[in-house]
Amino acid sequence: MAAPLAEPAFRHSYTPKTGILLINLGTPDAPTAKALRPYLKQFLSDQRVIEIPKALWWLILNGIILNLRPRKSAEKYASIWSSEGSPLLVHTRKQSQLLAEQLAAAGLENLVVDFAMRYGNPSVDSVLRGMREQGVERLLVVPLYPQYAGSSVATALDEVFRSLLRMRNMPEIRTVRHFHDFPPYIEALARQVETHWQANGRGDKLLMSFHGVPRFTLDKGDPYHCECLKTGRLLAERLQLSKEQYVVAFQSRFGKAEWLKPYTVDTLTALAKAGTQKLDVMCPGFVGDCLETLEEIAMEGKEIFLTNGGGEYRYISCLNEDPNWLNALTALVQQHLGGWITTPDDPVLRFQRAQDSGANG
Repeated sequence: MAAPLAEPAFRHSYTPKTGILLINLGTPDAPTAKALRPYLKQFLSDQRVIEIPKALWWLILNGIILNLRPRKSAEKYASIWSSEGSPLLVHTRKQSQLLAEQLAAAGLENLVVDFAMRYGNPSVDSVLRGMREQGVERLLVVPLYPQYAGSSVATALDEVFRSLLRMRNMPEIRTVRHFHDFPPYIEALARQVETHWQANGRGDKLLMSFHGVPRFTLDKGDPYHCECLKTGRLLAERLQLSKEQYVVAFQSRFGKAEWLKPYTVDTLTALAKAGTQKLDVMCPGFVGDCLETLEEIAMEGKEIFLTNGGGEYRYISCLNEDPNWLNALTALVQQHLGGWITTPDDPVLRFQRAQDSGANG
């Protein structure tokens, strides 16, 4: 282990704070092949993401993928890039800002709310160091993945703990494992669908597309598949949909191995050929629109459906900055902050009293 890095100078005359760190997947710095290459290398070098023998995968990644995929991926990113930048970065930043405002409005004090990306920028390490410099001594980590998977939540936490390993003065830490069945989250999804229905009418079927993972992860004990199905079931029950009125599928398959089924691509083809006239499509596993939702589902998915004879294809946007989702996120954070909220005997107030008494660092 590397030697601990220098810490901010200790002072009695400061107020310890509680940090809330939102973590999302990540994004390249620009929609260019040059920016995609380091981003993809970091992402695809993660052994929680690619569970192939390291030496073999190194040859495939560096000899083939990183020479071919950056240009193709850059074209996809360019198709959804906004004037503010990457949609995922934009939405995650806004969610962080709005969460801070809502927590402040709820009367919670001495909080530092920030966000980081597991891959790309802002990095987890840089944001954590910034939080420590602001006096964060308690840290709540919230990976923005509703359903737990080793390749998403676990690797985000890995990166947090890697950073903490190099801190001499480590903060007290809590983590959120998942919120796939958290009632306010389910309610926010339902309101999103209902708002769409009010504006466009109800479709013949609702397709819930979740990000896919290799099938063997389920066999090895990863709960992701089950948690996706539970989210789908709870949302369908809240919307009063019968089993025939909705379907859960999995997107973003990569490589030749079997992934979780049914595949979204195959499902779209089958629904189109079955004569579905109005298809509503949403991605409940993403709390912010990104490449996988805007390009893969809203664009490519629509093309697949229409090409195979389908009728009207209606993409329902992710939760993004929807007030119902921000209320759910605020409730989730407050639940996990239990016991850390300032009380008369809290260390925060003890430090303040010491400061008022004339203690100096």
